[in-house]
Amino acid sequence: MAALLVDETTHEAPRQNGRGGSTRQRQPWSHVLLIILAAYFLIPLWWLVVASTKDINGLFTGAHGPMWFDAHFNLVTNIKQLSTQNGGLYWRWLGNSFLYAFTAGVGATVLAVLAGYGFAKYKFRGRNLFFAMLLGSVMVPLTALVIPTFVLLARFHLTNTIWAVILPSLLNPFGVYLMRVYAQDAVPDEMLDAARIDGAGEVRTFFSVALPLLKPALVTVLLLSVVGTWNNYFLPLAVLSDTKLLPITVGLGAWQAQSTSAAAGSQLWNLVVTGSLISIIPLIISFLVLQRYWQSGLSLGSLK
Repeated sequence: MAALLVDETTHEAPRQNGRGGSTRQRQPWSHVLLIILAAYFLIPLWWLVVASTKDINGLFTGAHGPMWFDAHFNLVTNIKQLSTQNGGLYWRWLGNSFLYAFTAGVGATVLAVLAGYGFAKYKFRGRNLFFAMLLGSVMVPLTALVIPTFVLLARFHLTNTIWAVILPSLLNPFGVYLMRVYAQDAVPDEMLDAARIDGAGEVRTFFSVALPLLKPALVTVLLLSVVGTWNNYFLPLAVLSDTKLLPITVGLGAWQAQSTSAAAGSQLWNLVVTGSLISIIPLIISFLVLQRYWQSGLSLGSLK
């Protein structure tokens, strides 16, 4: 009898889903789809790594093709040339990107957390109207706001300054929406009422009770704000004219335009590719370091 039960257990028929198909039979297809998606996102990154190790001739006439390394490894040479081109202007651009992304990212996160928490936990006149206007602003493309932003900044004589990039980047309507949606469920009203009954003020209640619960969403908004400011291209291109104030995106775009219109002997394609590789390293490190906060947020949601 025991052998029969073991045999029946080990030869259990695959479970049927609602449409009569086997769940086990669909798993390989999902794995194939995930592999295809992973390759779709990783192949450009692999090409960038490979291309950064080549010189200009190797980029266009490499013996092993564009997806594999050449016999000569020129990554170190490209980095040295990158450091000396235009007096090391690339590192100035990289520092500008750090300044813009960090300042605007932190500022946008602070405003989004405060506004989202206020929309979620306080009742005031016109709350729904203001939030509807906020959602409407999410639908407006950022590129459509660049020219009006430029006119406004020019009136206050802020163009061609660091504030021309930082101040518009402080506004993150999607971050406010995300914080409100998260705060509604992650911060129970009972905990806030209990803190108020114990004599805590609104500021202390926010920092002691609400803010620790909002940490996963806070990190998410911070990363989105930092990445959005780091990758911003059109706004700095419109409001900055001093090459020493350009971020890495606009600076590399200028080198690319120079390489496109220049003679073959003065092309900078190897520097553009190598600079692009270096510019994404800080973003990758940020995601790897802060991903544990997302995991804690997922576990928090599973307990609710």
